[in-house]
Amino acid sequence: MSESADTAAAIAAGRAVLGIELGSTRIKAVLVDEAGLAIAGGSHEWANRLVDGVWTYDLADVEAGLRSCYADLSRTVRETHGVELTRIAGLGISAMMHGYLAFDAEGAQLTAFRTWRNTSTGQASRQLTEAFGYNIPQRWSIAHLYQAILNGEEHVGRVARITTLAGWVHGRLTGRHVLGVGDASGMFPIDPATGTYDTSMLATFGDLVADRGFDWRLADILPRVLTAGEGAGELTAEGAHLLDPTGTLQPGAPLCPPEGDAGTGMVATNSLRPRTGNVSAGTSIFAMVVLEGPLKKVHEELDMVTTPDGAPVAMAHCNNGTSDLDAWVGLLDETLRIGGVELDRTELFVRLFGAALEGDPDAGGVVAYNYLSGEPITATTEGRPLLLRSPNARFSLANLMRAHLYAVFGTLRLGMDILLTDEGVGLDSLYAHGGLFKTAGVAQRFLAASLDTPVTVGELAGEGGAWGMALLAAYASVSDRGETLPDWLDRVVFDGADLSTLAPRPEDVAGFEAYLTRYGAGLAAERAAAEAHELR
Repeated sequence: MSESADTAAAIAAGRAVLGIELGSTRIKAVLVDEAGLAIAGGSHEWANRLVDGVWTYDLADVEAGLRSCYADLSRTVRETHGVELTRIAGLGISAMMHGYLAFDAEGAQLTAFRTWRNTSTGQASRQLTEAFGYNIPQRWSIAHLYQAILNGEEHVGRVARITTLAGWVHGRLTGRHVLGVGDASGMFPIDPATGTYDTSMLATFGDLVADRGFDWRLADILPRVLTAGEGAGELTAEGAHLLDPTGTLQPGAPLCPPEGDAGTGMVATNSLRPRTGNVSAGTSIFAMVVLEGPLKKVHEELDMVTTPDGAPVAMAHCNNGTSDLDAWVGLLDETLRIGGVELDRTELFVRLFGAALEGDPDAGGVVAYNYLSGEPITATTEGRPLLLRSPNARFSLANLMRAHLYAVFGTLRLGMDILLTDEGVGLDSLYAHGGLFKTAGVAQRFLAASLDTPVTVGELAGEGGAWGMALLAAYASVSDRGETLPDWLDRVVFDGADLSTLAPRPEDVAGFEAYLTRYGAGLAAERAAAEAHELR
């Protein structure tokens, strides 16, 4: 039997495993075989919306997007392998971390979904950080809940449960209110010793709201925390119908704990052991480093979260990633079309990224700020994309593109300086993934320069999250054999994987340092633009 026939037989027999990730701009699905190799994929394009000052997604759009993504996957399976996807051996759901989804006892949504992108919880973030002695970023679910309480929002008295986007989708598929520890660690602090929410901080929060008269306790409305490998329910008939209204997909598949996109990125890059790290670049950009021990002090610029198997992780998270870069590429595409030149969008990215390699190491004095939304690391409350250059800057297409690529990593570097320099955290390997790294050797090279650290990418770098979720679902089916998640990944998935590592070039390192100096000096202009009401 041929390899393709083997794959078709495995799908028909229900031995394939499915991972779905709801990212900022795409919902992606990846089907893997028993060795963790991707054998089919599907996707659905979508976007967040700014409604009444809140970055949000409508949950009806979530459901429609899931159906569209699954239909695309099913079509790919049918056309590529000649079989129908009727049964799967496992399923996992991942999504953007953090944010606020609140429901009453009947399951009715109480307020619009407030995503990670909102920066309206500064008061709550500051007060909780002080009360807990633990950094609570503005994106975290507990910050959103407490800010709603401080604001006197009527709905908080009727809250019966809160969750993340991954947790909500998982609940729609299984009926269970649970969450993987990695995603849960972006809702409320996790105690590494117990693997669940920190009881002392739960008690502190209870004291903070004791005079409000709520008939709920925080521990009761948060999802139950599960670790990678644990069972998290089965696909119900209602859940199967949500994914596949045609009725072809059968219920009964086991689900692993739902996870956040940070956790799936760690799995997809095999960055789960201490002194390993990864960078995920998309609409937002963040770096995760698995720690050997606790940090020396609390840093507002760093999140403390966990791997999907519960190990402590420090995260430097930036709200703004590639969106402004994408907008500039779109403008240049429009310019070409006016001149009668049409290029495939992927080819345009390849050529423009290639042009960036021809730019000056410091981008010729051109500086870009990719701030579509506020950026807590640089104390910027609102987003104002900005391009700055001195009168004598070498303003060329090559330097423009290099400046925008550098901008993706600028704020990240400021956060990583605290972790690697101030805290002295050890980092032996750094993996990168996300669509930014699909063009070989460009963003990877500039990231290496920005952190002065070798950077590795793999052949699946562009689709890491959904694939990482599929791997977590596959691991759950064998975790009763006593093998740890990192050991299983080493043995089954990454043994002999096709990886490419680039060391930083001295001239790029020096050039990025010069760029960063200008970047830091220009932040005053960025903040002023954000504060100017006329620019809203």
